[in-house]
Amino acid sequence: MDAFSRRTLLAAGAATAATLAAGCASTSGSGGGADGPARADGLAANQTPSAVPKPPATLIGDGSTSDTGPQPGQPTPEPLEPGQKPPQFVVFSWDGAGELDDRLFSRFRQLAKDHDATMTFFLSGIYTLPESKKSMYHPPQHQVGASDIGYLSDAHIRATIEQISAAWLDGHEIGTHFNGHFCGANGGGRWSPEDWDSEIQQAMDFVMNWRTNTGNTDLPALPFDYRKELIGGRTPCLEGQRGLLPTAVKRGWKYDSSGPGGLQMWPQKFAGGALWDMPLQSIPFPGHTFQVLSMDYNIMYNQSGDNTKGDPGRRAFWQAQARDAYLAGFDRAYRGNRAPFIIGNHFEGWNGGIYMNAVEEVLKAIADKPEVRMVSFRQLVEWLEVQDPAVLKKLQALTPGQSPEGGWSSYLGGAGAPAATTRPSVPPVAGGK
Repeated sequence: MDAFSRRTLLAAGAATAATLAAGCASTSGSGGGADGPARADGLAANQTPSAVPKPPATLIGDGSTSDTGPQPGQPTPEPLEPGQKPPQFVVFSWDGAGELDDRLFSRFRQLAKDHDATMTFFLSGIYTLPESKKSMYHPPQHQVGASDIGYLSDAHIRATIEQISAAWLDGHEIGTHFNGHFCGANGGGRWSPEDWDSEIQQAMDFVMNWRTNTGNTDLPALPFDYRKELIGGRTPCLEGQRGLLPTAVKRGWKYDSSGPGGLQMWPQKFAGGALWDMPLQSIPFPGHTFQVLSMDYNIMYNQSGDNTKGDPGRRAFWQAQARDAYLAGFDRAYRGNRAPFIIGNHFEGWNGGIYMNAVEEVLKAIADKPEVRMVSFRQLVEWLEVQDPAVLKKLQALTPGQSPEGGWSSYLGGAGAPAATTRPSVPPVAGGK
């Protein structure tokens, strides 16, 4: 196992993770801070985390967030050795990231722990803002307080804040899904860079001032400084990227995942070389000649349309079809060009929760395969940025399903122009939102 695959704590941060997990982990989540008989932090079974000195933490603003130092559980990115086969990165990403009564956030945090995975949670900022305070939200080109996804209940806001803290301590990334989720004719596709800047700033302000806005002063501060943590996002309905990019660059972001469907190829930089393009991908759709976006909503749309409570008699088939679509996309990359595989999800019970079940099946199926690394976008970006540009150029030249002629050892054995190879054709992507 290489250094990147060992998601070990930094030596100086091991005690940090144990101590902060006790203070910030969710009280409602399935992975919320309980210790088993064998403790990874080195404490005996009868010891409590309070026996470990707490690291210094700097509260920010009203105490909603804090700077607790380096994030626990982060791998050390290392460049590929000459001729080394690249890992198969898989990014599970979640739009919205709220904890409701179905406890899906808790469920997938625990699943990630069980299988040594990290993920990216794109938090909607208004999920930390009570509806009673919705007049604080000034969405671009909409009435004050408007939102197409509504607001969470006070109890769900509290649970979401707990889960966000625990997720960061688990090593996951907290990105942004912005706020009001406006799509279509009146959506973000019409927003200017200034509109997007306002939307981002408001999302950050809601997260960084939840203590004042909610009155939940008994909860601990989020253990991260969101101004430093936030390096990327995904726009609602994958709309408005053109207006967003100048603002993302200005804010120093590292990547964007708002592209409306890309081929399964290695990421490249865009926006003048300032950002990594991390779009959702076109993947095989079993039973069809077209492809589908690697997102639960798009798979659902091509099964039951806008009906989120489709025919119960079809759900077992739809779940298997969704699972097999993801696995086909994974397999095409794993056996081919090893391009990072990107999956997008929502914490939703559409069609009886079959898409959540399909994603869980996929994660379990791929977790133990050799050289698979289930990472966040942040971790993927950090790995890409330590690679030899000549090596990346060769990887980026490989098309979906294409493995290098002569094997990886020959293809990546030295720098230079990519070798000529046969490039397979790719069917068109399916329709949908």
